[in-house]
Amino acid sequence: MELINGEYHIGGIAISDIVALSGVPVYVYDAAVIRKQVSRLLNAFGKTSVRIMYACKALTNINILRYVRTLGVGLDTVSIQEVELGLLAGFTPSEILYTPNMVSYAEIKRAIEIGVHINIDTISVLERFGHDYADRVPVCIRINPHIMAGGNERISTGHIDSKFGISVHQIRHVERIVNSNSMHVNGLHMHTGSDILDADVFIQGAEILLDVAERFPEIRFLDFGSGFKVPYKQDDIETDIETFGSKLSMRIEEFNKGRKTPIEIWFEPGKYIVSEAGIFLAPVNVVKQTTSTVFAGVDSGMNHLIRPMLYGAYHHIVNTSNPNGTPRIYTVVGYICETDTFGWDRKINEVREGDILAFYNAGAYGYAMASNYNSRYRPSEVLIYHGHAHVIRRRETMPDLLSTQIDQGDVWETGLHA
Repeated sequence: MELINGEYHIGGIAISDIVALSGVPVYVYDAAVIRKQVSRLLNAFGKTSVRIMYACKALTNINILRYVRTLGVGLDTVSIQEVELGLLAGFTPSEILYTPNMVSYAEIKRAIEIGVHINIDTISVLERFGHDYADRVPVCIRINPHIMAGGNERISTGHIDSKFGISVHQIRHVERIVNSNSMHVNGLHMHTGSDILDADVFIQGAEILLDVAERFPEIRFLDFGSGFKVPYKQDDIETDIETFGSKLSMRIEEFNKGRKTPIEIWFEPGKYIVSEAGIFLAPVNVVKQTTSTVFAGVDSGMNHLIRPMLYGAYHHIVNTSNPNGTPRIYTVVGYICETDTFGWDRKINEVREGDILAFYNAGAYGYAMASNYNSRYRPSEVLIYHGHAHVIRRRETMPDLLSTQIDQGDVWETGLHA
């Protein structure tokens, strides 16, 4: 977001023009930022063969999926519905990785029928898969490396108590299942968590996967998940992708020297690709001063952006309507009938009722985790592409809230008069 001639712009488009087009609240995504993030990832690994699989759970709007595909990115999915969205967006089955957790076997069978890459993280499911498909379908296996990583225990997925993956200490059991069923293991996968700063954490995980890979000669790729940290505040630290890419590339090149078929490395970033591309815009309904606090209440809430309340996540907040206003201290809250706070004690240029506040880093797990709590409508979405603003989702209306409900009013009326 840039201040140009006294007015804030996103991707070169004035916020006032975006608001006139879509209304508020609205999520706004800048395609140029998405492209920059993908390019940075691809360039970080030099000549090493690398494949980026966008973790679409971060943001599943079909227009975003279509755009990232044009950048040469595949798709990481965690549900059959995400698989189907990917197909609708133009991805081929070979471009989609399906990594479910605790789903029904019927859903896994459906993914197999579609022909996407299958990633299994439970021994009982692996056994059943081996019995049914060993001679026909290759499989990737998700390993839990028992590495505690990331800045928040709720987004760390590789520790010993995690529900994700097969413990690295159960590899001998996995080998027995694979060998007994003559299974074709073409990949190994791990994901240790989000907001990882230390490149050596990834290298530590890489060593575990490389050690396991020696047991499966048909391995074609190693998927290291993601978890790269993006900056949330001015001068915030982030994952040094270039250093990590250099270190991992050297290790993979060394490993490949002893193999007839070199392995490919895969990553599945979601937040890293879309977080900084997104800005959430919401108007101020009320400025309320109590004995101890000045609240700026916006026409939104945790039904639109739950990350601050769910994870304690930080989103930088800017008053786009008053760029030269005197900075004051506000607690920014929403309209949900719960404790519903976006930011405590924030220094923001003086806020007035009707001003538009911008929430940074809103591209990932913003709209994707939105709900209709309190029967509120979910907001619209806009994509800025090549200097033009495109509405890619309209705001919901009352018919949307009622669209899946079945009115049984006649039954209740009959019951009342019975």
